[in-house]
Amino acid sequence: MGRRRWGIGTLIGAGVLVNYLDRIGLSVAAPQLSETFHLGPRQLGVLFSAFFWSYALCQLPAGMVIDRLGTVRVGRWGSCLWGLASLGCAAAGGLVTLMAARVFLGIAEAPSFAVSSKITGYWFPRAERALATALFDSAAKFSNVIGVPFVALIVVQWGWRWGFTILGLINLLYFAVFAAVYRDPCGDRKLSAAERALIVGGGAVPEGQAQVSAVALFGYLARQSKVWGLTLGFAAYGYVFYFFLTWLPGYFAISMHMSLLDSAGHAAIPWMVATAADLLVGGWLIDRLVARGYDDSRVRKTVLICGMTLGLAVIGASQTQDPRVATFWISVSLGGLASAAPVFWSLPSLLAPKGGGGTLGGMMNFANNLMGAVAPVVTGLVVESTGSFTAAFVAGGAILALGIACVASLIGRVEPIADAAPG
Repeated sequence: MGRRRWGIGTLIGAGVLVNYLDRIGLSVAAPQLSETFHLGPRQLGVLFSAFFWSYALCQLPAGMVIDRLGTVRVGRWGSCLWGLASLGCAAAGGLVTLMAARVFLGIAEAPSFAVSSKITGYWFPRAERALATALFDSAAKFSNVIGVPFVALIVVQWGWRWGFTILGLINLLYFAVFAAVYRDPCGDRKLSAAERALIVGGGAVPEGQAQVSAVALFGYLARQSKVWGLTLGFAAYGYVFYFFLTWLPGYFAISMHMSLLDSAGHAAIPWMVATAADLLVGGWLIDRLVARGYDDSRVRKTVLICGMTLGLAVIGASQTQDPRVATFWISVSLGGLASAAPVFWSLPSLLAPKGGGGTLGGMMNFANNLMGAVAPVVTGLVVESTGSFTAAFVAGGAILALGIACVASLIGRVEPIADAAPG
């Protein structure tokens, strides 16, 4: 039947890997930036959150733009701007200019996950959607496995400016590859007729626009309980995920008194676990169970709720000063969250009415990244006022518990929302 679709899945996974390297670069370089610009935990927390201010606010318009302009054009422009924003971070002369570069990076990367989700809906039949989604979502976790040590090595050897410069060049290389390779299925000359029939016959998302305006579609989706369950649950997931993404190396450095390279090495372990859980549980296992005849909706919701429940292990890290024990609990938490993440990202293409996958993905990711803006600042304030991360870990667990309740009570069956009536 052909394997073109898996090549496309690998391409968008590489894109997520690249733009997550940009996000973690700041957390790895934080100790040097703190010395260069004389920043305390509170200022670092604000700096960590600057990316998420624009990234979160741009999610809703980005989703609408994707549904109107398509994945090809938005994907190309976005990947080009990622590289320019990273180079801007390298040229920053102070806290204000560095924050401005991070805000610009947030704007540039705003469409990335919604584009990836919509591309996956176009290119993969429903029975392969979980593993295909896990390909790009696991790249976000794997970026920490290779990215934290990679960026740390560059920063230690050549300084933080070279770290951001090299990341910018990697981004621009990806832009060139994406522009040369990616087309939607209807315009891809390398997609065989047999593989296209497999994709379409297997329940891929139909290409084309919604029959209502972007504003009307947004209003229609905002009235659906499934959408609220999805967005609130993903927001709770996002609080804990971005707490780890921005503060994990700093946690080991501050609480465990580790060097930059040692903290990067410890921080990479939970992300290895998360990468494996993302692919094996959130991807392969779901597709395997569905292929064996288990109810599609029940499988996805069970993995989603169980994964989020394992995420509550974040509280365990608050009860120890042993880095090995802390690493264990954080690995359990991130592994559980990672197994739930592909389910979250498969739901926009499974729930959205025709032409609405980008808008729903944008709504969901807006809520998620709003927490990405909140979590680093709250954590910085807590650490500065209490001198420890204990309360920050407990707060993450409490927010995640609320998210589990929303997912369990509001999403219902995983099936498409009816198309909005034109007019």
